[in-house]
Amino acid sequence: MSDALFQNSYYIGNNFNCILYGVELVLYTMTMQRLLKHKSRRTRPDIFFMFFSTINLLLITIYVAVESVFGEEMWIVNASFPGGDSAYLQQYAAVWYQTMGTTASVALNLLSDGLMIYRCFVVWSDIRVVIIPCILYLATLALGIVELYTSGAPAGNFFSGLAAQLGVSYYATSIGLNIIATSIITGRIIYVGRVSRRSLGAENSQAYFSVAAIIVESALPYSLSGFAFLVSYGLNSEISILFLSFYVMFTCVSPQMLVLRVVEGRAWKRNQASDTVTTTFAFTSYLPTEGSFAAEDSGIHVHLESAQKRDVSLEDVEKRTQQGSSHRGL
Repeated sequence: MSDALFQNSYYIGNNFNCILYGVELVLYTMTMQRLLKHKSRRTRPDIFFMFFSTINLLLITIYVAVESVFGEEMWIVNASFPGGDSAYLQQYAAVWYQTMGTTASVALNLLSDGLMIYRCFVVWSDIRVVIIPCILYLATLALGIVELYTSGAPAGNFFSGLAAQLGVSYYATSIGLNIIATSIITGRIIYVGRVSRRSLGAENSQAYFSVAAIIVESALPYSLSGFAFLVSYGLNSEISILFLSFYVMFTCVSPQMLVLRVVEGRAWKRNQASDTVTTTFAFTSYLPTEGSFAAEDSGIHVHLESAQKRDVSLEDVEKRTQQGSSHRGL
């Protein structure tokens, strides 16, 4: 691969950074408008999402600014640097503000992964599901610190040498966590969606089980862009800088889309899957009168309804079952 391919990929990546940063600003504004709308009814999760969204925006702003400034320094301010753009990149890849940008991207990655692990727990309501993601999260934290040290050291380079080798391990662990979390969430949503369509109908279950809902809930763009970057980065391809831009930007945009969906009340909540799948049987006795339907032997009419539409506890079902049995005995 030629150095020209890397420079063009870097330039295109910076342009996409600006585009996706604008998307992030819109999502952030919509989120804060909804969170600030009802001050008297603000809950603890609302405060958390306010801080989470603001920190995300701050970190992605640092990353976008750093990449833009470095590009300006490399292509415009130091256009006549001895050896050209590649020599400037090799000389100043570990400049302090580049290290700051890498630190912002690693911190952003940790925040987003933490949110993904939490959403896995919300969708499944089972702590056992997040054991492996939590182990990978701790490994990502440790490798991220080492990666920052090696890439920020004098003469360090994110795309070559020891920093690049450690970077493959770091991103493989982090993106592996993304893919596992996305698969866990997507699989659960698809399974519950199929069950709910049989009981609720396609129209009533559309809000939680549509394609858009699956993409947002599972942060699918985040995982797909990470996988594309990991492959190109592992192959030491010059185009990896372009996929890195997509990956870092979706590290911010995808979680922000999920947060917006949560504050709008359209995201999954705890125990929603079990409430949707669980069905209840209401047993009611009917006398064989004109215009009504009655069972010849048992006299029981069975209604199958979802737990979302009727709040019938298991104790109520048992009582109604016993009443039905007593009627049959009479």
